[in-house]
Amino acid sequence: MIVDEAARQAAVDRLDLPAKRWDERLQQIAERAADIADTPIGAISVVDRNRQWMIAKRGPVDDEVPRALSFCALAIHRPGEAMIVPDAAQDPRFAKNPFVSGSPAVRFYVGIPLVDRGGYPLGALCVIDHKPRDRMPDLYELGALARQAERIFTQPS
Repeated sequence: MIVDEAARQAAVDRLDLPAKRWDERLQQIAERAADIADTPIGAISVVDRNRQWMIAKRGPVDDEVPRALSFCALAIHRPGEAMIVPDAAQDPRFAKNPFVSGSPAVRFYVGIPLVDRGGYPLGALCVIDHKPRDRMPDLYELGALARQAERIFTQPS
């Protein structure tokens, strides 16, 4: 678990998310991430108290999901590390998740936590595929895109 969830949530609350949602620069990052990973879905999420919501995306993924079902909500527990799930149907953390067995049929997931200047994880840059994978995308390039997204997050609107 994140040691100080209240402080992390305060960091999320300080973001001017309505101004950032669907920001063209963030949208381009989500699209570029999907291209790099060769996945149908690329997204930038923010993990709030009870939900995860997408502020930029490409592909068939809900704009908002309950935090309890969110892959990104687990990814933020290890800032500085990519969370890689080669086959969600075989992963005990996700095998019973309705997003694995139903729409959007998540099988492969990579999430890179997005961290503010204070070190609090805000959400994740993620790529998702509908089929399991052994081949990993270029994590260096995805990490560079995540750092770009962090700078946009923390800029005043």
